[in-house]
Amino acid sequence: MTTDLRRVRAIAFDLDGTLIDSAPDIQHALNAALKKAGLERFDLDLVRSWIGDGPDMLIGRALAHIGLEEADHELRVRLRRWFDVATLAAPLSLGSVYPGIVALVEALRGRLPMVVVTNKPTPLARAVLEAAGLLGFVEAVHGGDMPAQRKPAPDLLLAAAQRLGLHAPELLMVGDSPLDLRAAQAAHCPAALAAWGYGAHAVDASLVSWRLHAPGELLALLSADQKITQD
Repeated sequence: MTTDLRRVRAIAFDLDGTLIDSAPDIQHALNAALKKAGLERFDLDLVRSWIGDGPDMLIGRALAHIGLEEADHELRVRLRRWFDVATLAAPLSLGSVYPGIVALVEALRGRLPMVVVTNKPTPLARAVLEAAGLLGFVEAVHGGDMPAQRKPAPDLLLAAAQRLGLHAPELLMVGDSPLDLRAAQAAHCPAALAAWGYGAHAVDASLVSWRLHAPGELLALLSADQKITQD
């Protein structure tokens, strides 16, 4: 695994659990959908443990938890539609941007291009980023709109690098889950673990080159080796 940041020319951030503590909003949207279907709702800690693979997998895990893993396609489609409606109605009314993220992206703006690479579908991701005041900082949002694209597949990272006109090793992935770091490994991107996030406890140490305990550590890490070109 590379431990060299000299080639980094852009940064790809995961969204949920990395830039934003969105679990309360995801819980709200999931429970709103389940309520409309007359199904059991779930507490925040349990929903948080299911986050990372996008809303379809989230809904699948909720159904499996109540013994409905064989639920028909029509029910899943309805739940997903209601989940999206609830998310777009209140993208970030309960959650919040992690402390230090705004200062980090403000410091990086104009120095290194930033993108978001997330398993959340692109329209939902853009709505959350806009509500958080972060959308204007990123060059693009690459969401998991098709199952085959979702992390740990490398597709979204490779698409982000191509859009920026970069080779994959020039794009640093910053994320909180095994999916993020495995996607980076598959794409041959360097990766940093956001240790404040939801899935950091489950990341194998062999996947981690840099462990960030606070967002400001990323800027310090890059600056220490003079990787950021001044304006």
